[in-house]
Formats: sequence, structure tokens, C-alpha cells
Amino acid sequence: MEKRSLVDSAVYFGLLALLIWLPLPLGSNRDWSMGLLVLLVGVLAALWATGRLRQDKPFSRALRSAWPMLALLLLAQGWVACQLLLDISLDTGASFQYLMLGLAYSLLFMMVLSVFHTRRRLTVLLAVLVISGTLQAFIGTFMALSGMEWGFLTSSHVATGTFVNRNHLAGYLELTMACGIGLLMALRDGGSFGWKAMLELLMGPKARLRIGLVIMVIGLVMSRSRMGNTAFFVSLLVIGGIFILLNKENRVRNTILLTSFVLIDILVISQYFGLDQLKDRLINTRFEDQVVNEVVVARKNEVRTDVYLDAIPLLEQHWLTGTGAGSFEAVFPQYAGPGLVSHFDHAHNDFIQFAIEYGVIGTLPLAAFMLLAFWHALRALWHRESWYRSGVGFAASMGLLALMIHSFTDFNLQIPANAATLVVLCAIAVLANKHEKGRTRAKVEG
Repeated sequence: MEKRSLVDSAVYFGLLALLIWLPLPLGSNRDWSMGLLVLLVGVLAALWATGRLRQDKPFSRALRSAWPMLALLLLAQGWVACQLLLDISLDTGASFQYLMLGLAYSLLFMMVLSVFHTRRRLTVLLAVLVISGTLQAFIGTFMALSGMEWGFLTSSHVATGTFVNRNHLAGYLELTMACGIGLLMALRDGGSFGWKAMLELLMGPKARLRIGLVIMVIGLVMSRSRMGNTAFFVSLLVIGGIFILLNKENRVRNTILLTSFVLIDILVISQYFGLDQLKDRLINTRFEDQVVNEVVVARKNEVRTDVYLDAIPLLEQHWLTGTGAGSFEAVFPQYAGPGLVSHFDHAHNDFIQFAIEYGVIGTLPLAAFMLLAFWHALRALWHRESWYRSGVGFAASMGLLALMIHSFTDFNLQIPANAATLVVLCAIAVLANKHEKGRTRAKVEG
């Protein structure tokens, strides 16, 4: 029993450390860091299996409830293996790399469901994700404001954290900020709302959480990511609106809490850190040339739509079986039009890229996996009897919605750190309803 406890603790702390590590080496978006990710997850999975399979009930309630999702995730990886074995893939090296990453994501999903099955551990998991997001936002903001350079981190006028691309930092912050807001909602008490409660929110123990959220808001705004900021605000308004409408008993309290976050943290604080520049960048986005009297007065400054259009014939030709996971960079140059002079390693639209690479056969299981995760998150959000469960459901549903919106114009799901964090959030969506409260608790929350 002592040995199992030691192994369980090793996996528990190992997973938490892994989640903080993933964004640090350029979002784990290098061959060596991808390999290290696969290796670390494999070692942790071996330790997990050693400890769990000796128990009478090796699988937690959450893991048993999520077996259809795990089966769908493994089915997608099985199709990638078929693409390799049947010579369907047009870039076997990339497909093998994606297969290893996909298996690592599947193992990570399974371990999170098993290890973080209690309320206390689930809270720690959310807190660690918030800490990691705060760290990324702080690094990005500090580098942008100070102009300093350190190691592989280069100075620029926008925040990128330890990612290469500002949009990838924005995608990561969308997930971690959702965890922070959801945790803030989960840990609220059910007492009557008043000035005392408001002061406690601003100056009490939850103040550290709000400070972290403020730093992440600043980092998101300073990333100047147009779709990242849009996705975050839209998901906050949509999920926040649903949350307020469903919870009639605490409607006023929840409205003030979410409104204070928008007004104080976003409109007041972020305006000193580049909100106007972000607004100008949104307004000045041009997908087509501006022509006046047959004279081009302003060139388009956005070419992603051209990539989408040029990729359509590729999708039409390989719609069923796909070109092979990870093969877009090798295949797309044959279809790129003369106007695309830059090199595109990704489609800048995750949905188009998955459809091209995985085909209908491989994309459908992944889509079903995401829909089931969102369904679990919404079920927890609708849980009126438990403030904690509804708050965690808020975190999962908001994070999933935000990154899906962002995926229409970027490739966050091709970045291992963001893809792995999204998989963890899908596991949190299940845990929101299926976690165990533990043997002791301060109060009964239903």
C-alpha cells in the first residue's frame, strides 16, 4: 500500500510539472521537445499502470464514464496508423510523429481522469494551469515592455511568452484564463451578496487568483492577437450569459462577479497595456484590396483566406482518407497559387487542416470527441445543486468554446503544448461532474 501511494504521488506531481513544462520549450513545437513530451508521458503512464492495476478498482468513476471519448481518441490514432500501413500518407515521417503525439495525448487524457479524481486534486489541477498561464503572460508582457532578450526569447512589441507565435500564446491563455474564471466561480460561497462579499472578493484569499487573471488579461491584450481576444470575449459572454440565466438563485451575485471582471480587469486595466493598438489592428484588417476608381489604394494585409481557397482542391481530392496526419506542409505547395509567396507549414485553420490530413474517416472521431467533452462541460454548468461543479463546468465549456472559435483562423491544435492542454481541459469537463468529493470537506455543497 505504501508503494502504491508513492507511485501515485510520483504520477500526480509528475503530471502537474509536465503541464507547467509543456509551454516552456517554444510550446513544445520542436522535434526534440515533441519527443521529450512523448517520452515523459510514456514514463508517467508506465508508473500509473504499475500503481493502478494492482488496486481492486483501478479505474476511477470519471475514467469509466469517459470510455467512449477515450475510444474515439484512440480510433483517430488507429486511423493514422492505417494511413502509414496502407501507404495513404504522403509524408510518412510527419504522420509517424503525429501518431506518437496522438498516443501521448490519449494517455494524458486517461491519466488526468484517473489521477485527479477527487475535488481537492481537481482544484489543484486548475490552480496549476492558472499558475502556468500567469507565468506565460508575465514572461510575454515583461519581454514586450522591457525590450530585453534572454536565450531563445527575443524581444518584440507584442507578447509571445515562450511561444514562437503570439496567437499560440493567446490560445494558451484562453484555456488557462477559462480555468481561472471557472475556479473563481467554483470557489464562491452561497451566502447573501453584499459589500463584505465584494471586499472579500477583491482583497481576500481569492485576490491572488484575480491578480493572476489580471496578468493574463494584460498578456492576452498585449499579444495583439485579433482572433485570440475575440474568441475569449465571445466565449466569456456566451458561457457567462448561459451561466447567469440558469442560476436563478444567485443571478445578481453572478452577474456582478462577471461584470466586475469585464469592467475592472479588461476595460480599465488593459487599456493601459495596448487595448487601443489591438482595436486599431482589428479595424485595419483587410482581406481584399481596397480599390477606388480602379486604383488600388490599400493592399490587403491578410492572406489566410487565400490559403483556405487554395486548399479546397486538396481537400476535394483527399476528402475521404486524407493526405496523412501532419502532411500539409509537404503537400500544400503543389496547390498554392502564385499569390502565395510565403511558406505555409499549416493551413491557419485547424478544421480545414484536420479534414485535409485525416479525411472524413479520421476527422469524425475527433469531432465526436470534442462534442462529447463540450456536452460533459455543459452538463456540469447546468448543475444547480453544486456551485463547485457548475464552476468547473464553466471553466471547461468556456475554454473549449474559445479555442474552437480561435481555430477558424489559426493552428493552435498543431502546437503540442496547446493541444495537450486542450485534452486536459476535455478531461476536466468529465471530472466536473464525475469527480469524488473525498472523505473530508469543509461544507456540504450538494
